[in-house]
Amino acid sequence: MRTPLVIRFLALHGRRGWIAIGLLLTLALVVVPVLNLVVPPESSFHIPTYTVTLIGRFICLAIVALAIDLIWGYTGVLSLGQGAFFALGGYVMGMHLTRASLAEGQLPNFMAYMGLTEYPWFWFGFESFWYTVLMILLVPGVLAFVFGFLAFRSRVRGVYFAIITQALTFALMLLFFRGETGLGGDTGLTGFQNLLGFDVRDAGTRMALYSASVIALALSYLLCRFVVTSKLGRVLIAVRDAETRLRFTGYDPLTYKLFVWTLSAVLCGIAGALYVPQTGVINPSEMAPAQSIEMVVWVALGGRGTLIGPLIGSGAVNVMKSWVTQNYPDLWLFFLGAIFVLVPLLMPRGIVGLFDRVKRRKAA
Repeated sequence: MRTPLVIRFLALHGRRGWIAIGLLLTLALVVVPVLNLVVPPESSFHIPTYTVTLIGRFICLAIVALAIDLIWGYTGVLSLGQGAFFALGGYVMGMHLTRASLAEGQLPNFMAYMGLTEYPWFWFGFESFWYTVLMILLVPGVLAFVFGFLAFRSRVRGVYFAIITQALTFALMLLFFRGETGLGGDTGLTGFQNLLGFDVRDAGTRMALYSASVIALALSYLLCRFVVTSKLGRVLIAVRDAETRLRFTGYDPLTYKLFVWTLSAVLCGIAGALYVPQTGVINPSEMAPAQSIEMVVWVALGGRGTLIGPLIGSGAVNVMKSWVTQNYPDLWLFFLGAIFVLVPLLMPRGIVGLFDRVKRRKAA
């Protein structure tokens, strides 16, 4: 008799693992809002709104780390262009926030400077929130599907695929930097005020965005865990470890790689859409190749092929980045370069692999 799918899914981490995940979700969704909205500001236990927003942004970036681990850690496809899909999701949300923050018929300042009298054709429809949600999924998803189909069909892989994904994000960055693109040029989109009728600068709205980010991260983790522990996940690991041998057994790696590649891009787009209202701006610098390389460093540091590791790596690097750029702004690239060089040498399996090694030694 086969074990029901739900029972097998809940048994993935064991009882202790799911208790720990439940406690973390409770902490994120209950304790943090209480300490922000209920505890008086003069109390030492009060969490300021700017701290909640900063944590919310880190959570959005953790979703990107999950997406990269899905395509790189489990499928073996190294992408240096996930920042492009993240930025596309952010631009879609930024277009909706821009239209929602202006009066009917009013144009953004950068369009007025360009002499435009009405919105370009691709701006129409973004006054609707649900249309925007659909575009958040479709814009990065369709681009990833077309790009991935052409690349995987040509059997481009390894370092060559990494290079062309980096070329993709660089080309998009140059395109969005141009003012005539109609998306704000190098300044990007900013000045957001309203989201679903609520002031995005209000503490309650900030808390709602933070909670939405936590829920999105939890759902993304469950989705990725479901994928990698299913039969599909076994095929993905086979693609990673022996793609040629898998092809000889009758499987077509193109279908599986294309599915996971598109899913990874959609998750990055969702993360970008949640990130922008909490940041207040989206510009082409988010598509810089260095941003995508930094995202890969998160996964490498935490431990690729684990799902938990990228979350740890993302949090560690971004907390470190926040502290270093605040105190030693000129040294951050040196810190990042040191992580990029030392992690493969000292911790080839990342932080999670280091803990596993210690655990095995204790058991021995």
